[in-house]
Amino acid sequence: MSDDAADPATEVFLAHRALLFTVAYEMLGSAADAEDVLQESWLRWAAADLGQVRDRRAYLVRITTRQALNRLRTVKRRREAYVGSWLPEPLLTVPDVAEDAELAESVSMALMLVLETLSPAERAVFVLREVFDVGYGEIAAAVGKSPSAVRQIAHRARRHVDARRPRRVASSQEGRAVLESFRRAVETGDPQALLEVLAPDVVLMSDGGGVRHAALRPVTGAERVARMFAGGIGRLEGTLTTEPAVVNGGAALLVRLDGEIDGVLAVRVEDARVTGLYYVRNPEKLSHITSETPLTLR
Repeated sequence: MSDDAADPATEVFLAHRALLFTVAYEMLGSAADAEDVLQESWLRWAAADLGQVRDRRAYLVRITTRQALNRLRTVKRRREAYVGSWLPEPLLTVPDVAEDAELAESVSMALMLVLETLSPAERAVFVLREVFDVGYGEIAAAVGKSPSAVRQIAHRARRHVDARRPRRVASSQEGRAVLESFRRAVETGDPQALLEVLAPDVVLMSDGGGVRHAALRPVTGAERVARMFAGGIGRLEGTLTTEPAVVNGGAALLVRLDGEIDGVLAVRVEDARVTGLYYVRNPEKLSHITSETPLTLR
């Protein structure tokens, strides 16, 4: 991508870069793939005749969607062979993202996992319509389908997501308070304290990518999850420390072992209890937790 600030194409692309990254990331769940999509989109944008583009933002969203949809169809097949649970690549986000309830929910680990259960076309349509409020005609142009077909896909995807998304999204303040209680319980290894902060039906998912040790299947139930944490900490050879962070717009812990990043533990909070735990240990997914990633819906 050119660094020439006087180039109109570059200026327009950079002005919308955070939006385009957010679109690609929500469609793919991978920052690395989203960055590749942006590079591909830039090449197509740089070759376009700007004089013929009436709505530059819409045009950029359209070409980014097309590239992301192509890549999504490819990675869907790749993820079917993934070792253990696949979790989205965590992003360290600015605290302001947590205060924007709509944006925070749209990039949350919980919702991103629900989006993984959609077909590529359903995911693209849902993201553009429900998250970015793009019109049906513009979505149709982006995904190569008729507006009537897009409406049907949107209805089907919305019904699917609504049946699986979290019941109630906790406020950022509630999330931080519950995270702190959970953090103290983890660091002390106190099983009873863990049971008090975990919901009875809590689900723990961990992603080691076949590179780092992780449970191959989700662990369900407060007692099983508490035993897993208490037992795992007791077997550690080294010093475990945790640091609160805003990851994917929600409460999370950066977990270090002897000062080195071991992983990211994102939490889902509902009714003042932890209902979901998402522990990403795969080293290939930890490159976007050292600096904040700008995200936006506009």
